[in-house]
Amino acid sequence: MSQRRRVARAAFSATAATACLALATPAWASSTIGLKSAHHGKKAGYFTQQCDDERFANLPDDHDGWHFVLPGKNSGSFETLTLTFSDGTNDVTVNIPDGSDAYPDSFYSTGGKDPRQIHAYLFTPAGWKLVDGSATISGTGDDFNVSHTCKGTVPKPTPTPTPTPSVSESPEPSESPSASESPEPSESPSASESPSASESPTPSDSASPTTAPSGGTGGGRDLPLTGVAVTGMALTGVALIGGGIALMTLRRRRDRITFTG
Repeated sequence: MSQRRRVARAAFSATAATACLALATPAWASSTIGLKSAHHGKKAGYFTQQCDDERFANLPDDHDGWHFVLPGKNSGSFETLTLTFSDGTNDVTVNIPDGSDAYPDSFYSTGGKDPRQIHAYLFTPAGWKLVDGSATISGTGDDFNVSHTCKGTVPKPTPTPTPTPSVSESPEPSESPSASESPEPSESPSASESPSASESPTPSDSASPTTAPSGGTGGGRDLPLTGVAVTGMALTGVALIGGGIALMTLRRRRDRITFTG
């Protein structure tokens, strides 16, 4: 009797285990789905803005907050997400979960009796564009999508100051050689005092010199008198000649006189 019970219990346990495996098998299978096509190439400002989401409480002003959701009852839970963004120049791949990169992220569960991890949050620099994405999930589904976002403020680029070429200090100009001081002009020889006109010999009483009339009729200024007046000289000459003749006459007379002893 006891042996029959053992056989019955073994058969029941095997049946229960098989049933459990049959029920658990769908949950163990993972699948990969993509991002909803309508959400490709969109920035955070395109989606519904819900900045009062408590998950965005610590969102920096210069970052965008993203909330992804996995719809469908049979989709199970998010296992991993791979998202591609464009920063305006290059494509950047972000994985969730990944605590080693610079982009904060996290999964959140629905809670309740049958919790499912269908919420994913991510912070990226403001202005990034969501290019594409894929997700590994524990169930089956068609795609996942962006639920809402909180758009950040793109910081204005700081203009790079144009380096001012340093003006090389021009060498101090050598002092121009001081203009050689012109030698002090030698004092011009003082104009030699014009020799005082030699005093003309005083003419004899018999002929007082008369001032010669100024020559020329034009100009209006009399020429200065130089030397002895011509008239005076003439009279003096006549007087001398006369005296000479008189002396010669007297001598001849003297020679003619015969002295008697």
